[in-house]
This record gives sequence, C-alpha cells and structure tokens, in this order.
Amino acid sequence: MSAETIPPLQRLSALGQSVWIDYLSRASIRGGHLQELIDAYAVVGATSNPSIFQKAMSAGEAYDEQLHELAARGKDVSETFWALAEQDIADACDLLRQVWDGGQGRDGYVSLEVDPRLAYDTLETYREAIRLHETVDRPNLMVKIPATRPGLAAIEDVVAKGRSINVTLIFSLQRYREVAESYIRGIERLIAEGGDPRRVASVASFFVSRIDTETDRRLDEIGGHDELKGKLAIANAKLAYDHYKRAFAGPRWEFLTGKGATPQRVLWASTSTKNPDYPDTLYVEELIGADTVNTMPEETIEAYQDHGRPQARLEGSLQDARRVLDDLERVGVDYDDVTDTLEREGVEKFAEAFDGLLQALRAKQESLAPA
Repeated sequence: MSAETIPPLQRLSALGQSVWIDYLSRASIRGGHLQELIDAYAVVGATSNPSIFQKAMSAGEAYDEQLHELAARGKDVSETFWALAEQDIADACDLLRQVWDGGQGRDGYVSLEVDPRLAYDTLETYREAIRLHETVDRPNLMVKIPATRPGLAAIEDVVAKGRSINVTLIFSLQRYREVAESYIRGIERLIAEGGDPRRVASVASFFVSRIDTETDRRLDEIGGHDELKGKLAIANAKLAYDHYKRAFAGPRWEFLTGKGATPQRVLWASTSTKNPDYPDTLYVEELIGADTVNTMPEETIEAYQDHGRPQARLEGSLQDARRVLDDLERVGVDYDDVTDTLEREGVEKFAEAFDGLLQALRAKQESLAPA
C-alpha cells in the first residue's frame, strides 16, 4: 500500500501522534461506535469532561435503566452521576484494553475528571483522584486533575502513589513547566518509596483553540492587527513541545527512564476550530509531532480523515513562535493575562457544566419516577 492510499489519520499515527477522541457516551461504547472509531479512524484513547457527560447523559434512553435502579436504592443525584460515569469509563477502559495491552501501556487510556468544583482544593482533589482510581479499578484509567496552582501538589501526590493522571486545563508555558516538574517529582518519590513507575502514565493537556479565541477577541478590541490573529495557539504549542523535549531529557530524567519511567506526553485539547474563517483541521495539521496526543471531537476526526495532510510540523520555527508572543505584547495583548483568564474561566465553565449536569440528571430522575 502506497503512502497516498493510507488514510490521513493512520499516516498521522505513523508520525508518532496518538489520536484520542474527545467524547464518550454509553450509546457509543455499547453500540459499537467507539469500536468503529478504533478500527477505522486510528483512535487509541478517549477523554471526557463534565460538558461531555452533560451532553451524553441528558439525551436518549441509554441511562434510564441504571437511573431507575439507583433511584430505587435511594441514591442522590451526585451519587447517581458518579455511578453512571464510573460505569461508562470502566466499559470504555475494557474496550480500549486491547490497545493498552498491545502497546505496552502507551495508549488505550480513558480519562475521567475529578469534580471540577474541587479545582482549588489540593487535599480533596487528591482524595477524589485516588477514589476514582480505586473505584474504576482499571490500569488504563487516567484521572483528570486541573492544572491550577493547588492542583500541582495533588498531581505530584497522586503520581507518587503510582496512579496515572491527565493534567487538564493547561494554557500557559509557565504552568506547563510546573506541571512537568510536578510529574517528575512524583515519579522520583514513587521510585524512592519502592514503587514501580512502569505502572504510571501521564499526559499534559494543553488547550489550544480557546487561546486564539480569547486573543483574537482582544485584538478586535485593540483594532488594526489582523495579521496576528490565529497565531498564538500554535506558537504556544510549539514552545510547549520544545520544553517537553528538554524536560524529559538529560541525566535527571535518564535515571528515571532507567527505572522504567515514561515521559509525560503533551496532549493537544480543544482542537476543534471555533472560528469559521480558519481551516477546520488547523489545530491538527499544525501540531503533528512525535510522542504527542491530539484528542479531537468526532467532527474533527472525520474532517481530518477526509482531507488531512499529515506532516510533522510541530518542530522548528521556535524563533517565529517567540516573535508571535513578542508582537502580541507590543500591540497590547498581555500573554499572562490571557492565560490566567482562560484558566479561571475554564475551571468555571467545567464547574457550571457539572452543576448543569446534576440538574439535568435530577430532572430526568423525576421524569422517570412512577406517577
């Protein structure tokens, strides 16, 4: 088979980037659609978040039977959500276990997020992450912890206990450096305490399109600098990838590799294109690099398989990437304020989605209750 006849997502995978899907639902897991994505679209992992569960659980009848059962047992709406979510995640882990086994734990992961309302509480985030790992009890589970400042300590502590983590809601380069350091320190503690780092995997989820959305909004307010629109997210990602290569190299990391540790890969999240003026595959096409992950909504997966042009574009042009940050600062866009705003709003949006999800589940429980 010639390279031209190999589908784009399979060629992208051959370049070293793993394709994960940024969506889960019971219908997809049990109805065969997730398996179809694995077989035909090179999907090797899945991520979820409160917004995704809100969409999945509030529609259709896939959850009705378990909702009836939980209501009969007197479970409140929060307990009900976790029971539903943990079941879906466990089932998805079982489906992707073939990938996990076949790749020695490189891929095949499914991510479940801690309650986003705990994002600024280190101890409760740690406890919730451990609880989820123990309850789902699958080696290919990744628990998602937001990359807030209080979240950094929780990330280190959970990794030190030998648990796999997806660090979510990363926007700034400084916060990414702190996330990578938290992972490395966690691995060092795990090894020092006699643990096996081969059981631990992690990704650092950089949110991409939201950066351009916020930056472009600010450029519109300033006026007159359209040439800088749609530039920061990709520049930011290239600089993050450069730090990844440096953080997971050298004597300190080589010692940990010798003990069986694996690097915390960078994952590109929020990769659907929000601005219709930009290509629908922009945040896939420009962010292809070895040892990375791109978690895509299904419409982006389908678009890329239809007209993607895979080529490793992530490396190089670092001088151009830094120039983008400098040019934005020169015209009055404060990078630190952009990323701080996005982190704060990201936590708020997930917390709001979680509250909305609980409200939707409560309404569904009431609609299913016998008259």
